[in-house]
Amino acid sequence: MTITSPHLGSPSVWTDARLLYALEEVVEKELNRHLKVAKDWMPHEYVPWSDGRNFPGFFEDGTAWDKEQSKVTEIGRIALVVNLLTEDNLPSYHHEIASLFGRDGAWGTWVHRWTAEEGRHGIVMRDYLLASRAVDPDKLERFRMAHMSEGFTSDNGHSMLHSVAYVAFQELATRISHRNTGHQSGDPVCDRMLARIATDENLHMVFYRNLLKAAFEIAPDPTMQAVRDVVVNFRMPGHGIPGFERAAAQMAIGEVYNLRIHHDDVLQPVLRHLKVLEIDGLGPEGRRAQEELGLFLGGLDAEALKFDERLAARKARMAARAGA
Repeated sequence: MTITSPHLGSPSVWTDARLLYALEEVVEKELNRHLKVAKDWMPHEYVPWSDGRNFPGFFEDGTAWDKEQSKVTEIGRIALVVNLLTEDNLPSYHHEIASLFGRDGAWGTWVHRWTAEEGRHGIVMRDYLLASRAVDPDKLERFRMAHMSEGFTSDNGHSMLHSVAYVAFQELATRISHRNTGHQSGDPVCDRMLARIATDENLHMVFYRNLLKAAFEIAPDPTMQAVRDVVVNFRMPGHGIPGFERAAAQMAIGEVYNLRIHHDDVLQPVLRHLKVLEIDGLGPEGRRAQEELGLFLGGLDAEALKFDERLAARKARMAARAGA
């Protein structure tokens, strides 16, 4: 892909303020497109309320939670807690993007619309988990308090371009995580709910991906550097959740989210759509960033292959034990 739009060469000339102004019309266009295709939905319609029972506390007839009451698989419980706690930090996410993108004009309208749509995800997931008794409610609440008390600071809050690049990948990563959690949950109700959430996350990804495309057109060098930095240093927004590393390892083994999924289903679709590795007309810094991005992806694919082999060997051992 050849960039024909003139640009100013040095990334230093593209301040956040200038980029916000330059992309305002694109944001308005993408916002209007989003509002036309996004379908309204009611969180309460996805919750099995008839399964609900009182918990102990103020209610004398309350029944304490027990794992046997849960309809979801073990990996489903782990992933659902991680996914919900990630959604719970929405106030911090809103603060981050509102501080970067502003609260006025098309940018501000998008920030508030995005926040409102994301709010549904936490609502429906928590209601489902409590009504269906899918997870330990006391543990979930203690985790929520600990996670939200720590707050959230974006790795990319220093740069508007880095933030746009990050959310283009992160929204897709969240979609994939929710969708795979549904597939692995063992509960059709849970699967249907998470499929609805994943639809929203995909629309959010498209918004940011199209915005990133426009950024490449007006400021290719700094955008390439931002994409390189984000891809190389990517981590999910829920990384501060108590016990996240162990949960992430279990989700990797459970094929909810792992290196192979990250490479094949998150990074590659966005990069291919934007033809990032085919962009020419870059300056020295942009070309260097593009080359480093390509090298990193090759290394990540090799690491994913090693993971695939270890996972296949683990499955073979488990099958052998089951057949013994």
